[in-house]
Amino acid sequence: MIFKQVPVGAFQNFAYIIGDENAKKAAVVDPAWEVDKLLQVCADLGLSVVYVINTHSHSDHVNGNEAVASRTGAKIVMHASSRLHKDLAVKDGDAITVGGGVNVKVLHTPGHCPDHICLLFDGKILTGDTLFIGECGRTDLSGGSASDMYDSLNKLLKLPDTVEVYPGHDYGRKKSSTIGYEKETNYTLKKRTREEFIQFMGQP
Repeated sequence: MIFKQVPVGAFQNFAYIIGDENAKKAAVVDPAWEVDKLLQVCADLGLSVVYVINTHSHSDHVNGNEAVASRTGAKIVMHASSRLHKDLAVKDGDAITVGGGVNVKVLHTPGHCPDHICLLFDGKILTGDTLFIGECGRTDLSGGSASDMYDSLNKLLKLPDTVEVYPGHDYGRKKSSTIGYEKETNYTLKKRTREEFIQFMGQP
């Protein structure tokens, strides 16, 4: 498997490239801002892009979708609830196979927005704007829900401590972490009741 974390744009975004080394096929996750940069990384690795996968539909994660799709023929993959253009709609528990050798499991994790998903594969999870290093995503934007975020974070905390965490933005002291490290150090994951968490997130 080939895996690359690629900084893009002015908002400290991370895009990701997940590749099957044998089949030379790849998925680009959250292609925004710097499409040429992302496609050049794929070209340098000898990968053809077959999927664009979005963790969620916010502009800073999707504004390169159509450019990548038009230049590569890739299919756009998003959660079924997203209102944006997609070729493949996925839901919680679905799997996306990249090149036949890399299986990416979809976890529906609303809270930051209703269509948010995380992507679990090969001992790694791409958490988008649900879980950052040392933080969690905002819930005060349109469609956000602190109650949903509570459930989504607890879903992630059930994963093995060794699972590596790769967020959608470079907001933390490190560019990646683990579930175990976040359990120990992330103040947003402190044990709280649902009501306490909703109050903590500043929602009535």
